[in-house]
Amino acid sequence: MKSKNYRKFLLLWLGELISGIGGGLTSFGLGVYVFNLTGSATAMTAVTLLAFLPTFILSVPAGVLADKFDRRIMMMIGDGFSALGIIYILVCIQMSDISIYKICIGVAVSSVFSALLEPSYRASVTDILSADEYSKASGMVNLAGSARYLISPLIAGFLLTVYDIRLLLIIDICTFFITVLCTGVVRKGLDKKSDFNEEPFFTALKFGWKAITEKRGIIVLIFVSSLITFYMGVFQVLAEPLILSFSDSKTLGIGETICACGMLASGIILGIRGIKKKFVTTLILSLAFAGVFMSIFAIKENIYIICAAGFMFFAMLPFANNCLDYLVRINISDELQGRAWGLISFISQMGYVAAYAVSGILADYIGEEFGIGVGRGSAAVILVSGFLLVITSALLIPMKSVRILQNKPSFSNQ
Repeated sequence: MKSKNYRKFLLLWLGELISGIGGGLTSFGLGVYVFNLTGSATAMTAVTLLAFLPTFILSVPAGVLADKFDRRIMMMIGDGFSALGIIYILVCIQMSDISIYKICIGVAVSSVFSALLEPSYRASVTDILSADEYSKASGMVNLAGSARYLISPLIAGFLLTVYDIRLLLIIDICTFFITVLCTGVVRKGLDKKSDFNEEPFFTALKFGWKAITEKRGIIVLIFVSSLITFYMGVFQVLAEPLILSFSDSKTLGIGETICACGMLASGIILGIRGIKKKFVTTLILSLAFAGVFMSIFAIKENIYIICAAGFMFFAMLPFANNCLDYLVRINISDELQGRAWGLISFISQMGYVAAYAVSGILADYIGEEFGIGVGRGSAAVILVSGFLLVITSALLIPMKSVRILQNKPSFSNQ
């Protein structure tokens, strides 16, 4: 019975939690290091972009590979070899031969191998657990994913007061190998594939595409996922200029931590209780409240209102993501999970690309056109985005194609 494998899932989850914290240390440390090295926000953006794009672009082929080969092996390769990029950056710093383009090379190499991880990890959750355990597991997966924003900045900020970025990079490198060890132990305790999936790459991709498009409800949910990442991207990009327009960087750091704690609180609740029923209703309500709190966040230049609204905005997102994850997962057969999640990840993360591309431009334009400054221009974009998120949730109410996804198909894991 898959229910007996929950301990294996916990070990796999622990490895990814540790890896996420390590990645967050590097991300935070490199951001501070690059800014101190160049004094340029553009340089910071370039590093962030190159850390994101390879994983985004390669998510689809990585999903196909997750179905063709042993998923735990793919995770071990992705985690283990992604350390190479970080090692390269560390060596360059140690030899006093560091530059922005070398940092970009390092983060890009690490991101290429990290692309193998997510679809294999998500598909492995399906391999290990029963359908009734998905919801509870999804809450824990979201919690691990948010650790890099909750735990890592606090640890990194402290460590940088006693040493420099090299310590953060060394810790991150060590976490890669801990994760590989955890994954190896889990793999040893599971039944191995008797043979590999030998179907051609594009044939496999075709079946993955069919898996996510044969049901209209799944298409709708993927579109909703893209909208969620878009709104999160808008929030991430514009919250900083909004707060800095009337306050300082210390207040910004505290505010961001408080807001991100909303994900932590919801992740803990979902990890303990999960969601048992009424997934579509929960999805609609969580999106609606997220939109309301997103708009409240931008209404007034008051840090207490901003922190409270930001906390509640992020607290709603894990409930929405949990429902989206569950409804999609139980409607895709096990053997198609890897390629399906690769495609889903690619499509949904287009929201981030769109947000990064347009939100700053819109905020600057509104601020200049109406003479209100970039801070209130950012607030206007966030406020409108929150209103649109409420409308998005309302449009889901009459959609029967989404509601029927709650009925478990015969191939879902019992």
